[in-house]
Amino acid sequence: MAHRSNDVILPGATIGIFGGGQLGRMTAMAARSLGYRIQVIDPDPACPARFVVDNTFTASLSDVDAAEDLARGSDVVTIEIEKVGLDALRTAAKFAPTRPNAEALEIIQHRARQKDWLIQNGFPVGRSRRASSAAELERAARELGAREYFVKAAQGGYDGRGQAMLHAPEDAHKAWLYLGAEVCVIEEALDLEFEISVQVARNPKGEVVAFPPALNHHVNRILEWSVLPAPIEMSLAAAATELARNIIAKIDIVGLLCVEMFVTKKGELLVNELAPRPHNSYHASERSCATSQFEQCVRAICNLPLGSTEVLEPAAIVNLLGDLWLASPHPRFDAALAVPGVGVHLYEKEVPKAGRKMGHLSAVGKTPEEAVKRVQEAKRILDA
Repeated sequence: MAHRSNDVILPGATIGIFGGGQLGRMTAMAARSLGYRIQVIDPDPACPARFVVDNTFTASLSDVDAAEDLARGSDVVTIEIEKVGLDALRTAAKFAPTRPNAEALEIIQHRARQKDWLIQNGFPVGRSRRASSAAELERAARELGAREYFVKAAQGGYDGRGQAMLHAPEDAHKAWLYLGAEVCVIEEALDLEFEISVQVARNPKGEVVAFPPALNHHVNRILEWSVLPAPIEMSLAAAATELARNIIAKIDIVGLLCVEMFVTKKGELLVNELAPRPHNSYHASERSCATSQFEQCVRAICNLPLGSTEVLEPAAIVNLLGDLWLASPHPRFDAALAVPGVGVHLYEKEVPKAGRKMGHLSAVGKTPEEAVKRVQEAKRILDA
């Protein structure tokens, strides 16, 4: 039976997810608590979600036949990663509502199209150019005239991959060869004060709610730690929240949209990138907020009333990368858990690799600063 866009999809129904990584796993766990059944598509037969879902289709995220199978057995379909084939998502949409839709994903999954869309719709971004060759990249760098640049492949790339630093225009050919992309975006390296993000949710009724901004700290372009709520000025938090709410409404996403933002030393608030899914910087919402981002995702795509994003207690997370296991195969989680307010969240990934997210620690505190201090103390114990 075809669903109308305003149908409520009640517990007992089945949710299909493109992607079975840790975000799909944690969304599935929240959906299970609400009484939904879950199935996923993922190319990895041992993906993290496999252990908590009802059914896994082992296939590429671009596999049209697998997408049809997923959607035929689902009441609604969503994503946990941007790298989904658009034809597969459009095929799924013939059999079940897909949230977000392929039109929004087509914009977001291509950095150059995303940047163009943000500019065309009047949203604030840093200076950038599109380049389709090494010569164009060099010319764009000279036009921007900055001290340093980030060069990003327009498609693919995650957790710092698909990116390169460019220190001088004459080195553009090296960056181009390193990235091996058909299209790149070159961005001026900004003088940053800090980075924040805002996760917003929207259901088919058009109801929108925003989580408070998160403050994020990166090392080697991978998120190291994040805290909710961000200890920032109320006026900045309000501006960031309004910006995210305006973007999700304009791009017409149903589900989640995380807006990553830069705050420069000049006080500028600029959009970095968009992510139409649960986001690493909001894992702390499980400990901090009345409704986690994962439950909110389920509520949004199923057209349920959106949950309260009230912060009940500040919370922080620190990512656990594969490097930890490579240094010591049996990390002392018992010692980390002895730190007050600390929790351990592991994704059941079988093979640790350098830079690969294997899990995270979380901690609550009376203040954001105390939560960060606690979670960093627990991480130091694991690293010892």
